[in-house]
Amino acid sequence: MQNILKKLNTGSAQDRLAALESLIKSETEPPKRSNLYANNHIHTFYSFSPYSPAAAVYFARAATLMTAGLMDHDSIAGADEFTRAGELAGVATTVGLECRVSLDGTALEGRLVNNPDQKSVAYMALHGVPRGRVKFLQDAFAPLREKRNARNRKMAANANAVLGAYGIDVDFDRDVLPLSKFTEGGSVTERHLMYAVCKKIVGTVGREGTAAFVEDQLRLPLSDKQRAQLADPANPYFDYDLLGTLKAGFIEGIYVSAADECMHLKSLSKLARETGALLCYAYLGDVGDSVTGDKKAQKFEDDYLGVLFDTLSENGVDAVTYMPSRNTIEQLTRIQNMCRERGFMEISGEDINSPRQKFICEQLAEPQFRHLIDATWALIRREESVGRD
Repeated sequence: MQNILKKLNTGSAQDRLAALESLIKSETEPPKRSNLYANNHIHTFYSFSPYSPAAAVYFARAATLMTAGLMDHDSIAGADEFTRAGELAGVATTVGLECRVSLDGTALEGRLVNNPDQKSVAYMALHGVPRGRVKFLQDAFAPLREKRNARNRKMAANANAVLGAYGIDVDFDRDVLPLSKFTEGGSVTERHLMYAVCKKIVGTVGREGTAAFVEDQLRLPLSDKQRAQLADPANPYFDYDLLGTLKAGFIEGIYVSAADECMHLKSLSKLARETGALLCYAYLGDVGDSVTGDKKAQKFEDDYLGVLFDTLSENGVDAVTYMPSRNTIEQLTRIQNMCRERGFMEISGEDINSPRQKFICEQLAEPQFRHLIDATWALIRREESVGRD
């Protein structure tokens, strides 16, 4: 996997696409394909992920997916490479963008909705972005990416205030920005900052001392699963497992509230109409044992779904996106029923940003979720109805 990733992550988009084409041509037997699964929420290294857009398509195809969906934070810079990679690989593609919005002035103000870090702020997604409106949307988020970096710098300073006692210093320009594709239109996220912190911790105490450092110095409790992951010297996902631990526990101590970088929900709704995209709410639901490993047990929107859906309807939201692998059947059945009662489209996407995660959600093969495959093809047809940039 690492050799393939290196080929598909290196150089320009043209280089990566050429590498993808070469890999496909060298195959003695193409991977099996299945229409039982779909994934519309694959992050690339234009926000945070081990995968370039070309690599994301390659590994989606290797996982038997016939379709793949791009979803980066505050950026859709990888869309052209992603769709062209899909054409080379014979994978139908859909592209979108994920962002935070302000809920001030709505019935959800002051509530913890689907954002573990901040009340009155929610994650939303723009799905099914028409090919001819990608540049328009990318340009619309350019000033927000700059504002996000101003906040990222403050969080890096806060991290250093904690880590300085242990001889650890994270320089935003030297240690964080190079991990991103910011200069190419990507965004810098909290995961980039935590990944830089991971590298500094391991560089200071070594892998063998990391678990003890996290528990004894940073005072972050580890589950038995997390402790075993960080104690395994051969763990190929060590950095990502440590990142998940820090994202769940360390980030809240250094977090700076997102404000200037967040459009209001009404503004994003207007932008979605101008773009021709579907505005989607990303359902999180109360969290127990986090599937992705980066969320602690916590209550979110399940106690006031009626208020939530009323607010979404009032602000022109078109759909709800959710991860069948992350929630209980009871949670998902309730969400599905409410979507159908209110006329919301349902979209599925497994939030891929770590090499430990599978590209497929096995629950989609169950009858309760088969309509999500049809929804994916509807997104693809929607995008293809408008010409490319």
